[in-house]
Amino acid sequence: MAHAQATVVDEKELWNGGVSPFNISYGKIMMWFFLVSDALTFGGLLCAYGFMRHRFADVWPHAEHVFVHFPFVKQHIPLAYVGLMTFILIMSSVTMVLAVEAGQRKDRKGVTIWMLATIAGGLMFLGSQAWEWYNFIVGTEEGALRWVWNEEQQKYVQQIIHGANMTVNEYGIPQFANFFFFITGFHGFHVFSGVVLNIIIFIQVLNGVMEKRGHYEMVEKVGLYWHFVDLVWVFVFTFFYLL
Repeated sequence: MAHAQATVVDEKELWNGGVSPFNISYGKIMMWFFLVSDALTFGGLLCAYGFMRHRFADVWPHAEHVFVHFPFVKQHIPLAYVGLMTFILIMSSVTMVLAVEAGQRKDRKGVTIWMLATIAGGLMFLGSQAWEWYNFIVGTEEGALRWVWNEEQQKYVQQIIHGANMTVNEYGIPQFANFFFFITGFHGFHVFSGVVLNIIIFIQVLNGVMEKRGHYEMVEKVGLYWHFVDLVWVFVFTFFYLL
């Protein structure tokens, strides 16, 4: 009977504890744990949206009929502005990649330039989202006839509705507006948080904090978060606006 040949492993390759076995820092591992849990939250929201849209498919508004506004353009252009917002956010992800790459080379000037560009992209996206919310809430001049609950008469009456809020919706079923405010607002809060984090790291880079530490790992950590925010928006854009 042949004996299996013993495998010799170099002691340097063995994990003796005290450090990560995956050759990754504690901070990066915790960031990945957070992103996975956050992905489950967004996944639950999008699944709930899909369920309600399927349930009320006959009366559910179509995004291309709702989001038709574009700054300084009178004619309706379906989803054009949302597409521009998506492009801005994706480009900010590109600048973040360049910032991380510059950090790996310990290029302080490069990190400064690309982090600033990333922050600018995030602020532009937030401003665009605020503009989109404004038009969604204000609605069209002609409005639409909807059934609303009248407290004085204690019954539903027909009324011309302009725009949308959490109870009435010019564009159709109220649940559409509820999901719009919550999902895009939740994502917008993530973008705002990412911009704040990027500004903090940007200031640290300007003050030479990273050079004193000898590495730019914090840029990589906020980069992971920023890429996650961009990826989530791709799913939101696909499920909420395109499908």
